[in-house]
Amino acid sequence: MEHTTELTSLMIVVTIAFLVPILLHRLHLKMIPVVVAEIIAGLIIGKSGLNLIHEDQWLELLSLFGFIYLLFLSGLEIDFASFKKKKTVEDNKANPLLLSLIILVGVFVVSYGLSYTLLWMNLIEDPLLMTLIIATISLGVVVPVLKEKKITDTPLGQIILLVAVLSDFATMILLAVYISYQSENITQMLLLLVFFALVVFTYLFLKNFVKGKLFDVLRKSTAQMGTRAVFALILLFVVLSETFEIENILGAFLAGVVVSLLAPDKKFVHQLESFGYGFLIPIFFVMLGVNLNLWDLFTDVKILILMPMLLAAIFLSKMIPVLILKRYFPWRQVLSSGILLSSTLSLVIAAAALALQIGAIDETMHGALILVAVISCLVAPILFNQLFPTITKKPKVISIVGANHVTLPISQDLIKEGYEVNLYSIESKNDESKEETYSRFPLVEIPHLDVKSLEEQDAFKTDIIVFASMDDEINLELARYAKTLEISNIIVRIENPDLFKNVQHEEGLSLFSTLYASRTLLKALVEHPSAVRLITHHDGSIGEVTMNNQTYHDEYLHNLPLLGNMLILRIYRGDSFIIPHGNTQIELGDRLLVSGDVESILEMKLVLE
Repeated sequence: MEHTTELTSLMIVVTIAFLVPILLHRLHLKMIPVVVAEIIAGLIIGKSGLNLIHEDQWLELLSLFGFIYLLFLSGLEIDFASFKKKKTVEDNKANPLLLSLIILVGVFVVSYGLSYTLLWMNLIEDPLLMTLIIATISLGVVVPVLKEKKITDTPLGQIILLVAVLSDFATMILLAVYISYQSENITQMLLLLVFFALVVFTYLFLKNFVKGKLFDVLRKSTAQMGTRAVFALILLFVVLSETFEIENILGAFLAGVVVSLLAPDKKFVHQLESFGYGFLIPIFFVMLGVNLNLWDLFTDVKILILMPMLLAAIFLSKMIPVLILKRYFPWRQVLSSGILLSSTLSLVIAAAALALQIGAIDETMHGALILVAVISCLVAPILFNQLFPTITKKPKVISIVGANHVTLPISQDLIKEGYEVNLYSIESKNDESKEETYSRFPLVEIPHLDVKSLEEQDAFKTDIIVFASMDDEINLELARYAKTLEISNIIVRIENPDLFKNVQHEEGLSLFSTLYASRTLLKALVEHPSAVRLITHHDGSIGEVTMNNQTYHDEYLHNLPLLGNMLILRIYRGDSFIIPHGNTQIELGDRLLVSGDVESILEMKLVLE
């Protein structure tokens, strides 16, 4: 009977975790983060509400695993590629990385000052711990909001993202140092350094291993070796951290950092996130709410005074440092950026849990910190969305290298469809007829088809680049250079069949050949003439829409607005495709192949992209 009671509590928690996102969707409350709603649901069924859940080993173990996995995903969320200076279409004088570092330092300085203010008011006892809590930023809240506003690729979006990433990493490391410092044991500090050294050694070993042939064989097997390796790595770091008497969540966080540094593909990352946010992490957040007793908070006058003061401190610690951005951006964008960066959750929970374990705070203070974090995650995204101005989406820029019978008409078609096209060609030598012919096209003449000449004309500051000259080797050389600049879409013309075969699987390049295309088109006309007519008919009836709007993540197709007379033919997800039906759910990153009139397709692009 006792075993049945334990499973009953687990069943209730899992059921609540299942129902929460459904209720948010039905009640149109998508502005509330799911994890916050899970904590609120836990409050309702836990000690602060109906008291339906009883502590047991199943819930305790799964909640612990959820906490560990949450910190792993927090490390995995850190995109180290964002630290590289990218060539962007918009040449803004703001240096995102430098400004992010300045803002981060400002956040810690202001947080330190505010912590001592709270100490002076006799509301807290440990200003160092409170500095870390005030300075935290929730990367898991910031990233979806930026994506929903479609500003992740803008200079301001990059700065906000970098501040959140740097804060996530710095706060977690400083938290580990703080715990070791509190032990007042030099040996403990040395063990922490040894642990960091082992993490670096593991990363270097794995970095070389993933480049080997054995890894390719294992990766292509059906045994889900990547997933097994990740869980082995998490447990290795967690066991090592506990062996060195360091908090296990640091091991989990650094396991995520190591995996992120190894640059796994997005499909694999999605699998890891699906497992965590689909099962373990919801249990942790629901149980977090279950174990909070709000009534104790309302009986302590000191805590009642502290909570609004702490919430104000969290907002001020971000609002003051971001004022440096006023030099580059309008007031509304600057103030709303500070508000968004004030959302904090995961690391506050981690810091509060660790502080409770070492006796730095009591249960009441622990509950107050979590409640303040929940409130910040509720308020900050809503205020940001209200204050941040709508940014008009700029047309995509396409650079086409090589002017010939293939690229000239294509450039005109793309301009008509709203793209900004720049066509690069070698300078004509007093050929008046050629100049007259090319005068109708967006032609930029350069002395040579090489990197230097194209750099001088900003050809690589583009969203899409096409190398379509008559020289395959030059096209391939320039394309490989473009890869180093992380241009999202690189298209290369290669007519030599042997060369085409050798590089067709090279990552980051999309190849085309006029000979191969002609053969394919003729065969398709013979076998599938109606399909070819549908695709090639010049009325814009076929289009591709990329789903980048967080609002419609996991939305059912039949609930999508603007469908009208349009038909969704395919949904491309990663390396596979889905034949859609009304109950198919779309996800971020999906590419929808749609058929319909031009206006409807453009309207859908505006909404989803």
